[in-house]
Amino acid sequence: MLTPALVLSLAASPAPEALKKAVPEARAVYRTLHAAPELSGKETKTSELLAGKLKALGFTVTRGFATTGFIAVFTNGPGPTVLLRTDLDALPVQEATGVTYASRVPGVMHACGHDLHMAAWLGAAMALVQERERWKGTVVFLAQPAEEVGTGAAGMIADGVLQKMTKPIAALALHTHAALPTGSIGVISGPAMANVDNIDLTFFGASGHGAYPHLTVDPVVIAARFVTAVQTVVSRESSPFEPVVVTVGSIHGGTKHNIVPDEVRLQLTARSYTDAARQALRDGITRLAKAEAEGGRSPKPPLLRIANGANALVNDDAVVAKLRPALSGALGAASIRAVERSMAGEDFGAFGVAGGFPSVLLWLGAVEPGVFAASKGVGLPSLHSAQFAPDEAAIETGIVALTTGAMTLLE
Repeated sequence: MLTPALVLSLAASPAPEALKKAVPEARAVYRTLHAAPELSGKETKTSELLAGKLKALGFTVTRGFATTGFIAVFTNGPGPTVLLRTDLDALPVQEATGVTYASRVPGVMHACGHDLHMAAWLGAAMALVQERERWKGTVVFLAQPAEEVGTGAAGMIADGVLQKMTKPIAALALHTHAALPTGSIGVISGPAMANVDNIDLTFFGASGHGAYPHLTVDPVVIAARFVTAVQTVVSRESSPFEPVVVTVGSIHGGTKHNIVPDEVRLQLTARSYTDAARQALRDGITRLAKAEAEGGRSPKPPLLRIANGANALVNDDAVVAKLRPALSGALGAASIRAVERSMAGEDFGAFGVAGGFPSVLLWLGAVEPGVFAASKGVGLPSLHSAQFAPDEAAIETGIVALTTGAMTLLE
């Protein structure tokens, strides 16, 4: 049943009849995808399912970008082109939600809502085909792999995906929000998501018996000191007005209680918004790693590799200004919520930067309203949590948002 807010309409929003056809299938696809998640770069069955659905709708599908990525193009007379993107990949998380359609793949889960994105994206394709008498132009539906590891957009661009389409006037995408109620869309203009650096760091020691530490060089102690010291790059080297984050997400070393290991491996993520802050984090992390290794008598310098996971995502001001009233009309003004910048990363913006067109990412509220009200926004399972189970009803909101956005831009 359609919620009252979704019955509100502007010329550019989908008709209730179109939603009645799109929503049930989109929700069924969501459950299928949630139960069968695939990790970054391995989204073969996910890609095949979505490509088949779009081909059946009359889209022209071109596959093979960054292995599992594809585009589906629907041309409906002369007019501009709009790009709508979804991500495909899941995370290495063991699901603990208890839902009946939980992941059947051990240790893999759609814990970031990409299955919700795909379902809304597919539903928007269905709605746009149903509503083709009300718009003209071309819609390009882009399915991107490997968002979680930050390589998917770059891989598709390198494989020439932008040369396979007419230059869009704008690109749209959704991202699930774990702290907004279902029925709402979070909107932000300008800088929206952060630069991401993925950092692999290895400290080296000299192994030996744990009873004779003076005869060894202990990389566990070196790593432990570094984990604490590296936070001073944020607290003592960065302006309090500059959003930056450094997190050590993984640390591994050793095999037994009484053996000092040869090495300890760490994985870090560094987040920032400006080029200067990004470089300062890189320099500080590198300097402290070398200093702790030298201070701990490491036999050789640490091995440090910094990989660019994603560049900061900037929502285009003019496109946001055009979308906001249309979304308000389609969903109700109270459903359009201003959100703050996020320190999370997202490589969606790479397409617009490489292709020279504006991008906007919208946040899709996905917390059941009663649960949200009871929680007062506190203590809810976050994205990447094993307990994160978004409200399926958010799919309908996502369909409305993407369809309204596309039709508004194609006017």
